[in-house]
Amino acid sequence: MSNRGNTGQRGTRSELRAAGIPARQPRTIPLVWLSSVVAFFLLAPAWISTRTFFTCFRHATLHHRFWASEECWFFGLGAVLWIIAFFGLPRPLVIYVFGHELTHALWVWVLGGRVSDFHVSREGGHIVSNRHNFWIALAPYFFPLYSIAVIGAYGAGTLFWNMEPYHRWLYALIGVTWAFHVSFTLWMIPKGQTDLSYYGTFFSLVVIYLMNLAVLTVLLVIASPHVTWRAFGLEWLRNADGFAQWALALARRAREGSSLWR
Repeated sequence: MSNRGNTGQRGTRSELRAAGIPARQPRTIPLVWLSSVVAFFLLAPAWISTRTFFTCFRHATLHHRFWASEECWFFGLGAVLWIIAFFGLPRPLVIYVFGHELTHALWVWVLGGRVSDFHVSREGGHIVSNRHNFWIALAPYFFPLYSIAVIGAYGAGTLFWNMEPYHRWLYALIGVTWAFHVSFTLWMIPKGQTDLSYYGTFFSLVVIYLMNLAVLTVLLVIASPHVTWRAFGLEWLRNADGFAQWALALARRAREGSSLWR
């Protein structure tokens, strides 16, 4: 996979490059068609998960004053500071491209592949690997590498020092790095990335949305003591049941309406 292009108005572009794997393979059903069908069925869990997230967030905010917690304030402060920097200062493209390509490489290694070339510059970058799938292609758009690195460094620090006095800065750094991830992801998506188009842009966007929502959910559960996985799961099931009831009612009305035309 490669990430190439100028760094001016167009920014960097990402394209796929896998050693020993042809760009396209003949298929009975075009890959984009199949992935679009899968994406369509993913819209339901996307809606249910979104409703569940905002319900839990609203409950924690209104009933438990989550908005007044140090975790929320410092996370928000970090995110706002990065947004100001993103629009007001030169964008650190080399840092982004390095993280983008390293994320591709990490997911290649995790999935048992091998990376034979890794290149990063201000003009872009690329990796060459012997393994390729949609998780590897889309990973940089939903896996906040620098946020994971911050959490990992903090966790490692707790093994040797008392890190509790610095927990505010942990949330501030997570806010900065998560906003870094989201801002560059939104900035890169409209630039014609082949990372997205290879498996179908519609499918890729749905997967990216779902995975980023999952990351946000993890952050909410970690930051708010009043939102637990059990509570989130029960709320998800309630919303899934409501969605199923709505879909059944819609199908019933459609069937009744079609029978009137016979």
